[in-house]
Amino acid sequence: MSGWNGYSSGSGAEHEPSEERGRAAWGSGETGALPPWASAETQTSLTPPSAAAAETQASLTPPWVTAQAQPSPAQPWMPPPAVPGSPPPAPHRVRRVFTALSLAVLVGVAVGVGVWFLIRDTSAGSAAGSGSATGAAPAPSVTATASASASPTPTPTPTPTLSTAAGYRRTQDPLGYTIDVPEDWTRTEKQGQLAPVVIYDDPADGRRLQIFRIAEDSPATSLDQAENDPGYGFARQPGYQALDRSSGSAWSELAYRYDDPDLGARQAVDHRFEAADGTLYAIRSTGPESLAPALVREPLTRALASFCPVGTECG
Repeated sequence: MSGWNGYSSGSGAEHEPSEERGRAAWGSGETGALPPWASAETQTSLTPPSAAAAETQASLTPPWVTAQAQPSPAQPWMPPPAVPGSPPPAPHRVRRVFTALSLAVLVGVAVGVGVWFLIRDTSAGSAAGSGSATGAAPAPSVTATASASASPTPTPTPTPTLSTAAGYRRTQDPLGYTIDVPEDWTRTEKQGQLAPVVIYDDPADGRRLQIFRIAEDSPATSLDQAENDPGYGFARQPGYQALDRSSGSAWSELAYRYDDPDLGARQAVDHRFEAADGTLYAIRSTGPESLAPALVREPLTRALASFCPVGTECG
């Protein structure tokens, strides 16, 4: 039997005791054979007494003393001669082969598990995507208002359009811009503190548009000063109340109410913006507080959509 290294483990027939143990050392293995010192002369009838005594003694040899009682000497075990060109496998080579096979098996298992997870995740993602695409409902839009008298939607500065809405006319103002205004509104002009102010009035219900240039460096700065200036700001007017504020990257807007000494309770939307040529302007729409805020905002929305400085490509 060979051990893990290919050599004898020390057990086997070569180390077992002989089954013929107990024979005399000079026994030849044949029953009745004479000892090696016996010669032919001792077997004749003229045997001298001493030889006869020896013969008698030989004939009286116990029956259990036989030639077979001598055990044959055990031959020492010799390993088989090595065959040239085929040395026994070294232990570290066996371990190296085993390690390589183990790594190959582990890599195969890992790749299989990874592919399975990838297929499973892809299937799950596809199912989830299709489910959300078919089962999701559009989120309702919500518009918050600051008060009942404020405009429901701020008026960001739109890109000027080429068409004119029904009930409006497009006019080229002498101060250097084109603008759409209601057809029956009348134009007046007066000098403001820093610039001329163009005024369009509705003779029927008291609504008004005011258009003028501003000198501040941004719409937000201009509107903040117009509201809070200690000399002429909106906040100093009787009954002033800010209703809504909104702004963008190039515009700012404030909706408010106040009590005019001559016209009574009024509502106003003041929008300040940067025109297409980079000039800063303000358009303010006002009207009686009793009117719907949408009616006061509509002329402002049309004016902003059509405003274009002369000599500038708009829309």
